[in-house]
Amino acid sequence: MTVETDESGWEVEPDDEWGVAVITTVGRQLKLRREAAGMRAGDFGVAVGYGEDLVYKVEGGKRIPRQEYLDRADEVLDAGGLLSAAWEDVKKVRYPKKVRELGKLEGKAVEIALYECHIIPGLLQTREHARAVIGAAQPPYSPDDVERMVAARLARQSVFERSPAPALSFVLEEGPLRRPIGGTMVWREQLERLLEVGRLHNVVLQVMRTHCDTHSGLDGRIELLKFPDGTAVGRSDGAFNSRPIAEPKHLRILELRYGTIRAQALSPGESLAFIEQLLGET
Repeated sequence: MTVETDESGWEVEPDDEWGVAVITTVGRQLKLRREAAGMRAGDFGVAVGYGEDLVYKVEGGKRIPRQEYLDRADEVLDAGGLLSAAWEDVKKVRYPKKVRELGKLEGKAVEIALYECHIIPGLLQTREHARAVIGAAQPPYSPDDVERMVAARLARQSVFERSPAPALSFVLEEGPLRRPIGGTMVWREQLERLLEVGRLHNVVLQVMRTHCDTHSGLDGRIELLKFPDGTAVGRSDGAFNSRPIAEPKHLRILELRYGTIRAQALSPGESLAFIEQLLGET
């Protein structure tokens, strides 16, 4: 039997109080059932195919167990599906806290407006593009952490499947569209994904050409989310110390900047034609 190494678990962020509570509870249940079955941690680890150190970390609430870990534990401990069922809670905290919080906001928003200057936004990235971007970080993430972050990024894209559909607006810089991140095939797939999303009835996608010498987004990313009750939240790299803001007077500033950027970018039709041109050049 192949015994998985310690990397098969996911670390819990210390400041993620809810996540820590969930994982601690699940870990305690695993330990109680293992001890009730009269199994030592080492023997249990061999039975489920994981290292003893990981068993202790999962039971101590220090690691997030994968679904297959819970399924194997359920079978070995004859838990009747109760341990496998814990995945419903665990899967909600397997993503980093900041990503979960962002995903919750995006999941409630009726309008999302985003200008991105240096990269293709996470909401629009393909799996392989996201893997290449996250994997290029320095210092590098472990392979397991890369996969966790990729999964979290893709999970946010469920916003495209919502009904009723939110109104989505994206303005992308030309530079990142020309950067062959991940190689030619990954680059082509990413451009095809942009065309696919840009043709959705609830999406407006625009490109800011590099020959536009100056515009109000040069300070960095701008994001605006509006909710059904009329409230909104926004953030900009170049304003209000990059912190999220909800005050109407501050939101108006971001809306003005975003509106100006949209006016200077290519129209939606021109933008799709430009991306098609790039795709033809690859």
